[in-house]
Amino acid sequence: MPLVPTSSLIDAACEAHVGAAAFNVIHLETAEALVTAAERTGIPLILQISENCIRYHGSLLPITRATLALAEGSSARIAVHLDHITDAELVREGITAGVGSVMVDASALPYEENVATTAELTSWCHDRGAYVEAELGEVGGKDGVHAPGVRTDPDEALAFVGATGVDALAVAVGSSHAMHERTAVLDKELIAALRAALPVPLVLHGSSGVPDDELRRAIAAGMTKINISTHLVSVFTQSIRGTLDANPSLVDSRKYVKPAREAVAEEAARLLGVLATPATVPEQYAAQAPARG
Repeated sequence: MPLVPTSSLIDAACEAHVGAAAFNVIHLETAEALVTAAERTGIPLILQISENCIRYHGSLLPITRATLALAEGSSARIAVHLDHITDAELVREGITAGVGSVMVDASALPYEENVATTAELTSWCHDRGAYVEAELGEVGGKDGVHAPGVRTDPDEALAFVGATGVDALAVAVGSSHAMHERTAVLDKELIAALRAALPVPLVLHGSSGVPDDELRRAIAAGMTKINISTHLVSVFTQSIRGTLDANPSLVDSRKYVKPAREAVAEEAARLLGVLATPATVPEQYAAQAPARG
């Protein structure tokens, strides 16, 4: 199937009040596992390639071309997205290579520089038909936008979206990157307020630390794109540890990587089902949340 535009998956999720799943590629084996999950469930999926992943592989093109080939050869509806890209040249290289969307991450810069950088790259991407996600810098704290105690201010977020022209915004509502336990509690009232204030879909980073029911409640309150990485990486690693503990003489990496790939496919399929369950907007948020679509 031809590569699907990220915008079409996010727009469809908004209209259906479900989550648009965005799972990170670490290497070819995880990309294969994620595509398998989408094919087994029939649920669309955004495959994400982060700047860290690109650095690990040494350059953008090998892992990106492999991921694009998997997406284009799949029977599932799959988009390919660049995640947390701070290097403008990588943005341009990825879009030129055929990736349909990018998260421009200038959040470490002072606010005005973040706006200027994001606006410039957004204009460049839009001229080439690419969809752009961004995030603000530190909002209310020094630990980074997605530290659990940090919150995005709706007025500042609205100004940022207006100044940059981005298509989606990652917001801080109580999640945190790289959590290994699924214990985060999100600020659903803030999610609803942000959804009411902003003309673009909301993105939840750090979703690995958020339990299933809390993810459903976040989607019901107004969150759309749900990014998950660490949790699936942990599944992969735990499988390899288990296989090698049970078979310490194994030397053929395919014999322990293959079950790890299958473990990720199974968990990714389960998470796709969680995020694709239609969400009913709770009564306390209904007055704040506009019709989506």
